[in-house]
Amino acid sequence: MNMITKVEAEGAQDAAQAGGFSRLKLWQRGLLVGAPVALLATVGVAVLDKPKAAPAAPPPPTVTTAQPLVREVSEWDDYIGRFAPSRTVEIRPRVSGAVVGIHFKDGEIVKQGQLLFTIDPRPFTAALAEARAGVASASSDLALARSDLARALRLVDDEAVSAGEVDSLRAKVRAAEASLAAAQARVRSRALDVEFAQVRAPISGRISDRRVDAGNLVAGGEGNSGSLLTTINALDPIYFTFDGSEALFLKAQRARQSGAEPSAVEIRLQDEGDYRWKGKLDFTDNGLDPKSGTIRGRAVLSNPGMFLTPGMFGNMRLASSGKASALLVPDAAIGTDQARKIVLVVGKDGTVAPKQVELGPVVDGLRVIRSGLGTSDQVVISGIQAAMPGAKVNTKPGKITPQVTPQTGPVVQAPLNGEATFATR
Repeated sequence: MNMITKVEAEGAQDAAQAGGFSRLKLWQRGLLVGAPVALLATVGVAVLDKPKAAPAAPPPPTVTTAQPLVREVSEWDDYIGRFAPSRTVEIRPRVSGAVVGIHFKDGEIVKQGQLLFTIDPRPFTAALAEARAGVASASSDLALARSDLARALRLVDDEAVSAGEVDSLRAKVRAAEASLAAAQARVRSRALDVEFAQVRAPISGRISDRRVDAGNLVAGGEGNSGSLLTTINALDPIYFTFDGSEALFLKAQRARQSGAEPSAVEIRLQDEGDYRWKGKLDFTDNGLDPKSGTIRGRAVLSNPGMFLTPGMFGNMRLASSGKASALLVPDAAIGTDQARKIVLVVGKDGTVAPKQVELGPVVDGLRVIRSGLGTSDQVVISGIQAAMPGAKVNTKPGKITPQVTPQTGPVVQAPLNGEATFATR
């Protein structure tokens, strides 16, 4: 096996320097070219064999934390119901005759005592005149009977008139007095018929459309036997009826026994975002429906502009308790762990831990926490995705503030979890 010695390599280099690369032998030329390449390969292998440095660990994520907001709130229970008139009257005539005048416009607001219909009064005026004539005749008969009795009494001492005749004259006086009283009663009755020929509004409210036109004959009578002319609904105040649970009935009973004020209610219409209609609970029915376990309740509201109309739907909230101090956190800070509701809190050492909480209603974007959270807990309110339970995090202070979100569209459904408002409102 041929070996290239150091002497031979040096000789090849000397020869290359003395006579040029072309004068060298073939094996000398290979030595000059291959030696640097071999040296570079050796250095590269040494460099590649060095172990790689371990990458630096990323810093802990940064989250925003804040203590729960402590505020006084008033909690409400939600119900759906309808408006109903506080009074409803069917207008029916008390005398029969032809309608000769209608004095209102359909659907307008009428006042108590306002003239609505006029029935032809001429038959009743004639009957009144006849009754008054009967009074005059009865008065004349009574005067004659009293005069006859007075003359007979003067003749009694002279024994010109018997006691029997005096008693007969006294009976005639009493009969004449009775006839006069009957005639006077007929006058009052006929006068009432004349008055009833003018049909007036018994209550104030919004009137319906007329059911008859001028020229029609209508029948008078008691109850539903008379012809229906129109109806009037009293709208100020107005009622709001709804079905409540047994708990509502018990609460109303307890409040009544303790002498507390009726529970306040607030109502909003289907196209409103705010509860602008205020009232009070004034009635609960005398029994619960055994099938549904609910009881009919009623609230009364002031309606001075007659805007609220019977039959309209509304969302009502009923004050469920007095003012109470509550802890509030952003609703976005609430997480779900299977069936549990949790919030993430950061300890003093920067470790994230979940806490199971019991939720209350939402007020201005903040969720009421009924239990499971303390006033000094640092709740993660931003960067929740980066906060993993058991991991370390960096924190920066934040602040929890109510977020009032105006509703621009109609509200067609009541909240499912109840509601609350700040007690300072």
